[in-house]
Amino acid sequence: MKNLLIAFLISSFMLSCGSSKLENKNDTRAIENVLDTQVREWNDSDINGFMQGYWKSDELKFYGSNGLTRGWNKVLENYKVRYPNKDFTGTLKFDIENISRISEDSYYVMGKFNLDRKAGDANGVFMLIFKKIDGQWKIIADMCA
Repeated sequence: MKNLLIAFLISSFMLSCGSSKLENKNDTRAIENVLDTQVREWNDSDINGFMQGYWKSDELKFYGSNGLTRGWNKVLENYKVRYPNKDFTGTLKFDIENISRISEDSYYVMGKFNLDRKAGDANGVFMLIFKKIDGQWKIIADMCA
C-alpha cells in the first residue's frame, strides 16, 4: 500500500510538472501571437490595431525617451503624433530574445525592434510586461530604448 501511495504521489507530481510546462508553452505562443499581430498592424500603418495588444486602461505604463507615459489613450495619442504616416511607421521587425514567466498570469518579454523607414531607420531594445486579463494576454507595461 505504501509503494502504491508513493507511486501515485510521484505520478501526480510529474503530471503537474508536465502540465505546467505545457501551460507555459501555450502562454508563450499566445504572447508571441499578440506580438505578431502588432507587427502586422504596424506594418499596415494601423496604429489603432497595433494598440490592441496593450491593456486599455489608465494604468498602462509606457517608458521611453520622453519619460513615463500613463494610460492607453495617451500612449495611442503619442504614437499617432510620432508616427503620422507610412513614411514614419515603415516596416517593423521584432527579435524576441526572452519570454519568462513572472507569475501564473504574467510574463516579461525582452527583445529588439527595428524600424526600416523613409523618415530614417530606428532600432533599440524593449522590455514588456504581459498580464492575462479577462482571458487575453495584454501588455501592461512597456519600456523601450
